Amino acid sequence: RARPARCMISPMRAAFQKRATGYLAALLAIPAATFLLKLFRDHINSTTVALALLLVTLFIALKWGARPAVAASLLGMLCFNFFFLPPVGTFTIADPENWVALSVFLITAVTVGQLSAHARRRAEESEERRREIERLYRELQEAFERASHAEALRQSERLKSALLDAVTHDIRTPLTSIKASVTTLLDETRSDASVALDAAARREMLEIIDEETDRLNRFSESLLELARIEAGEMKLRRRWMAIDEIVLAALERAELLTRRHRVEISLAGDLPLARVDGQAIAEVVYTLVDNAAKYSPAGTRIRISAGRVDDLTIQLTVEDEGSGIPAELRERVFDKFFRAMRDSASASGMGMGLAIARGIVEAHGGRIWIEEGGRGARVALTLPLGERDEAGAEQMASSAQNDR
Repeated sequence: RARPARCMISPMRAAFQKRATGYLAALLAIPAATFLLKLFRDHINSTTVALALLLVTLFIALKWGARPAVAASLLGMLCFNFFFLPPVGTFTIADPENWVALSVFLITAVTVGQLSAHARRRAEESEERRREIERLYRELQEAFERASHAEALRQSERLKSALLDAVTHDIRTPLTSIKASVTTLLDETRSDASVALDAAARREMLEIIDEETDRLNRFSESLLELARIEAGEMKLRRRWMAIDEIVLAALERAELLTRRHRVEISLAGDLPLARVDGQAIAEVVYTLVDNAAKYSPAGTRIRISAGRVDDLTIQLTVEDEGSGIPAELRERVFDKFFRAMRDSASASGMGMGLAIARGIVEAHGGRIWIEEGGRGARVALTLPLGERDEAGAEQMASSAQNDR
């Protein structure tokens, strides 16, 4: 309890010591200046003396404040009168003009001292405000940092939870199916087996094992692809490709997914070749068609269209007739594990497809987004065609290689 009182007394004691030092400086500086001026009395006039004493007073005001400056003014007036105004050596003033000079000196000294002290206080207050602003800024900065750190931790925990849920679903589900099929097949081979499978049942079990193994393989490949994209290590094998060939390759791969839908293809007749990684772009189209089939009812239409935006860009669109995507979620659907974070149990997958698609498109210098309008979801992406001189160089290189 004694510490706060000591903290309050300490600034008061410091202020008293500072003021006492100022008075002592006034008592020493004015006589010292008077002594020096007295030595050169034959070479200076009263105006010079007054100015010199004013400078001393100004210095005291700037250094120690108004009250020591007033003391210096009064002492300077007395020294000015006693040593430099006739009759010298007395406080009597014979010439009325000297009364005016002395009065002007006193008024000027006091005024200068007050103004200087006021300017000094303003400067100290300004400096104090600056320090306070810096302190508040540091505290505020430490608080954007703490909040950012806390938000990063929340996002990290959210991502970990989403990844755990997704991995649990997308690994345990196929493993459970594989384990059940293998166990059934093994039980049949035992001598005391109570299970007898015909050829069709055995084939079905083997097909389940094959499909679920492929599912696990796709899952691991997607994780690796997403990791490469986020690390900036995705390497594109750009070639001059026809967009219709890329679309047809993706649809051929997705044939089993779209067999319960009506697929329409609308490609502009003037589509030029594009310098892209055909396999990667086909993966993007496959992902979009897969989502369209997954999130739209059977018997509805899936429409793939492509056309030129300008001389340097083409646009490809995949549209379905499902329930669509709410406007507030159209940006988030491209985040990794987004479907898992929504805890959607209506469709398989762990929400990596669109994140990978965005990484592939952006690696090509393009853009992917959800468009407004339409009955269901409409996903559009743009791709740069590539420079013509690159086409010529690549054709020359290809010709040279063929000649060899």
